[in-house]
Amino acid sequence: MKHKDFKEKESATPEQTSTQEVNMENTNQTQTETVSEGPEVAEVAQLKAQVDELKDKYLRQAAEFDNFRRRTAKERIELIQTAGRDVIESLLEVLDDSERAQKQLEEAQDINQIKEGVLLVFNKLRNTLTAKGLKPMDAKGKEFNPDLHEAITEIEVGEEMKGKVVDEVIKGYYLNDKIIRFAKVVVGK
Repeated sequence: MKHKDFKEKESATPEQTSTQEVNMENTNQTQTETVSEGPEVAEVAQLKAQVDELKDKYLRQAAEFDNFRRRTAKERIELIQTAGRDVIESLLEVLDDSERAQKQLEEAQDINQIKEGVLLVFNKLRNTLTAKGLKPMDAKGKEFNPDLHEAITEIEVGEEMKGKVVDEVIKGYYLNDKIIRFAKVVVGK
C-alpha cells in the first residue's frame, strides 16, 4: 500500500475499514470469478449455438428426406399405373381391326375372306408386339435348357432327340432380351 492509502486507513473508523476491506474482497472475488467463468461461459454458449445449428440442420434434412420419400413413392405409383400405356395405345389399332373382323365374320359368306382378315389382324398384332421389344423363343429341336425351358413331360425318343425339346406346348417370350415367359416343352429321354 502506498503512503496515502495508509493515511486514509488510519483516519477511517474501524467499521469503515472493515466495510472497505469486504467490498474490496467482493470486487476481487467477482473479478476472479468473471475471469475464470468468462471463457467457460463463452465456450458453453458457443457449444449451445452449435447444438442448435446441428438440430436445425438435422430437422431440415429429415424433412427433406421425408419429402423425397413421398415424392418418389408417388412417382413410382404413377409409373406403375402408366407403364403399359404406350403398348396399350399401340394395341388399340389391333383391337379396332379385331372388331371390324368380327363384324365381317357375322356378315361374310366366303371363308377365304374371313381367313384372310383374321390372318391380317394376327400379323398386325405380332408386328406391333415385336416393335415393342417382344421376341418369341425358338425352342423346338434345341437342347433342353432349364434356364429357358420348363419341362412338362418327357417322352421316349430316338438317340438323336435325347435331351432335346421334342415339342413346344406353350411358346416362351423375351421382352428386350429378358425372359418374360418360359417355354413349356416336352423333352425327349
